This record gives sequence, structure tokens and C-alpha cells, in this order.
Amino acid sequence: MKMHDETERREWQNPEAILASLGLGPGWVVADVGAGDGFFALPAARMVGQRGAVYAVDSSVGRLTRLHEKAEEEGLENIRIRAGTAEEFVVCEGCADLVFFGICLHDFADQAAALRNAMTALKPGGLLANLDWKKEETIRNGDLLGPPVEIRFSEEEAAAMIGAAGFTIESIEPYGEYFYLIRARRP
Repeated sequence: MKMHDETERREWQNPEAILASLGLGPGWVVADVGAGDGFFALPAARMVGQRGAVYAVDSSVGRLTRLHEKAEEEGLENIRIRAGTAEEFVVCEGCADLVFFGICLHDFADQAAALRNAMTALKPGGLLANLDWKKEETIRNGDLLGPPVEIRFSEEEAAAMIGAAGFTIESIEPYGEYFYLIRARRP
């Protein structure tokens, strides 16, 4: 799999458009689980403003360090960086308006535990958004993109896991050529 820089990635995955489609706005509290170096966390922090907050959770301290540096460069003071795994870490109890999994559900060692933690973090009625790769080989300009197909979840598999965790599925829709987006609510 070839690694892509942020500019190239933006051609096939626009974080601002994805977050806007979820209704993200000023004052929201967001948990970006699997945040990496901030591809979604930084735009989310800009969108929620100073009255909102973004918890950026990732197991890679190196990627979180890059996120911290980028946030400081932009003067974003509403990002709370947390090193840990989705299975072991809950950012807060009942504080989040949105828990966002940006192409990472397939990476979790225990998806059920990660989803339980997402449920704990969300306010009643809060939104879980799972953006992930379609379960098919993804080729762009001759390069293989994304994780191996064998570890990806189909829309139906991911929705079944999310539903089994107690969420109410609102929608499952394709997002661009390579992804799908599942919206689900905490009851």
C-alpha cells in the first residue's frame, strides 16, 4: 500500500465536507477516535470553535505529537489530546455530541469494546459516525489504497456490529468512490 500525503488524500476524502454532513457546528464536543495526526480533528476543532472541544484519541504518540504541533501552529486551544486505544480509553462519560471513527474501525483489536466506550462517551441522543473503506480492492492511479480487503468490514458487517452495541442506525450511505458512512445514535 502506498502512503499518501494530506493534499493527495483531500482529493478523495474531504474532512470538512464529511464533518459538515454530520451537522457539526459551534459548541459541539467531538471525540475523534483514531485521530492520528489530525486529518479530521483539526477541521473539527475549527468548526466547533472555542465553545466546543475535540478529544483526539490515538495509540500513536508520534502522530499525536504532530497533531499537537499543527494545533499550536494554528492557535487551536480546544483540542484535548489523549494517547490510548479505543478499547481501553473513554474520553469522558456522556459529554460527546459526536464520536467519530475515521477509517479505523477495522484497526481496533476489539471492535465491541471500542463501541461500548463510544456509547459511554456520548450524550443521550449523541451521534456515532463511522467512515470506512468499502470492502473491495481500492486502486487509484495504479496504486493500491487502504488496508487489505480481508480486514475491512462491509457496510452490513459494520452496521451489525454498531447495532449490536446498542446504537440505532440512522443511515448507511456511500461516501465518494472508496468509502461508506454509517450514522448511528445513542438511544
